[in-house]
Amino acid sequence: MTVFSSEYHVAEDEIKDTRGYGLAAVLCAVMLIALTVTTFVLGRKNAYELETVPSFELAINEGRYADALDIYRGIQDEVLKSSPDEQASNVMRVQMLDDMQNIVREHVDELCNRIISNRYVLTPSDINFLDSMKELTSSVVSERLYSICEEFLLGKVEKPVVTYFFDQLQPIGNFSATANPLLRELDFIETATGDVQTAEDSLEKGDYIAAVKKYTQVNGNYEGFVGDYCDKRISAIKEMMYEPMMAEGEHLLATYKFYSAESLFSDLAVIFPEDEMIKSNLLTATSHTSEVKEYRGKIECICVRSLIADSDVAFSGRYHSTNTNLHLTIKEFEKILENLYERGYVLVDVEDLIDQSDPTFLLERNLKVPKGKKPLIVVIEDLQYGVADYRCGTCRRLVLNDENQVCGEYQNNAGETVVSRTAEAIGLLDVFVEKHPDFTYDGAKGIISVSGHEACFGYVVAAGELEDRNAALSAANLPQLTNITNEDIDFAREKVMEIKNVLADNGWKFASCTYSYIADCRNTEKQVLIDDFVKWQDQIGSLFGEVHILVYPNGNYIYGTDDRAVYFKNRGFRIFFGGGATPYHIYGDNYLFVDRAMMSYTTLNRKAYKDLFDYNEIIDPVRTQNTDKKNT
Repeated sequence: MTVFSSEYHVAEDEIKDTRGYGLAAVLCAVMLIALTVTTFVLGRKNAYELETVPSFELAINEGRYADALDIYRGIQDEVLKSSPDEQASNVMRVQMLDDMQNIVREHVDELCNRIISNRYVLTPSDINFLDSMKELTSSVVSERLYSICEEFLLGKVEKPVVTYFFDQLQPIGNFSATANPLLRELDFIETATGDVQTAEDSLEKGDYIAAVKKYTQVNGNYEGFVGDYCDKRISAIKEMMYEPMMAEGEHLLATYKFYSAESLFSDLAVIFPEDEMIKSNLLTATSHTSEVKEYRGKIECICVRSLIADSDVAFSGRYHSTNTNLHLTIKEFEKILENLYERGYVLVDVEDLIDQSDPTFLLERNLKVPKGKKPLIVVIEDLQYGVADYRCGTCRRLVLNDENQVCGEYQNNAGETVVSRTAEAIGLLDVFVEKHPDFTYDGAKGIISVSGHEACFGYVVAAGELEDRNAALSAANLPQLTNITNEDIDFAREKVMEIKNVLADNGWKFASCTYSYIADCRNTEKQVLIDDFVKWQDQIGSLFGEVHILVYPNGNYIYGTDDRAVYFKNRGFRIFFGGGATPYHIYGDNYLFVDRAMMSYTTLNRKAYKDLFDYNEIIDPVRTQNTDKKNT
């Protein structure tokens, strides 16, 4: 029984499977029929859609404008009456409408361009087309009428061209509603042209604030077309300017340019009155600014060479050198800064003393400083890092740390390489400003003068420098640089430019002190100075861009009327530094001359410096502790 029962059930399953196959076959047949019908319908639909636009274009070409307009409006009605379920079909219909609009636009644009460029006279056929196509042509012509008014406002087309364009189109019935109001405003548009062009010129130069201010001023004087255009431009510029202006303002704050930041955020607060971030940044800026007044007194200028970073090397190490008298120690420079700060001095940018906008004539500019402050200019002399100074415990080059800050790198008495931000005057001054932001007026730092003999910032950046460097290394009984390739020199040049960019971004300016650091420019022949300048410009100036400052080595300046000085002026130098213990500056023929007071161990006790600092506080005890060794 069990076997029979089993066979029975097997047979029953087979019957069920057969019935399932039959049902599936029926369903497939139904689906195939439905697919065939759908394909047929969609095929007819696609054929209809593919034929519609060509039919529209043919009707226009044959002058059957009513037929063309009926085709367009028919598709438009289908779009308007369609249900949400017909989204896929609507996409095709909308594309068809766009295609038809573009066909009309091409015809209208061609006619308008011929009117503007060739003073074309519309024919009865042209007028019939423009008038008969109703909303399709009126929308395009309206755009062109507004467009030519904008071009007129921007000074891109002359008024006779505009009036002729209106003369051709304005009489056509469906254009008058747009043309007549604009035609009445042409005189106002013409009056506003100069101010609008001024706004656009500011925008082209990247001065968003000036552009918005000008457009706002114009907007207050005009309504209608000019007013609407100003509103549109103000909105566009505000959207364009927000992110870059905020980034610029925050960078000004980060680099202690608080006065510039205050001015910027004050303007932004007017343009974006509801912006809380702008209000916060403005508050930060104003908390670090004070009343500013014109200053007409003497301007102190101090000058230091590279600092003694390691006193052991300088005074008690195996490399002891008498050249240490030319350099200050880190502690001495720090003490000088502290004394100057306590006595009310503030760092200023020497270029704020002049207006360089005219290359042939330098204008005097009245210096401004915070009320109660006295201006100070700092010059760091000849940062090439020659081998001769290694024994003085100075840095050997500048480098950037992980925080992109400029540091000095030196070898200590044990021969170990040390990188420190406060090993050089640059970092010391930067750190001091971070602690005392009011020691700088609007982020000014100092001037770094560079030569090219041996190196620049401690890097060999030219083949000629390599020869000088190796000669100096040989004289000091140090290993020479070998296997230096052009790629190595290019890499060194990139490093110098990276450091230069960081310094410039943080308020430092740059100067030439001649390529060879010519000890006595006053008694050097012109051709020698010219040859030297050409080398400086080629090897050093090419790294630093436009440099307008020349620091005469050892203060041996050339009189501004001298033919040699005229040569330098003709090469772009506008500010010249000489040497003198007392503050002195004078405006000459297209130049500014400033005396700098050299700060070295042998000069610190000059009577002229008693107003700057207390000599007894400045001298580093390490010097007196090693007097005997220093003089041996």
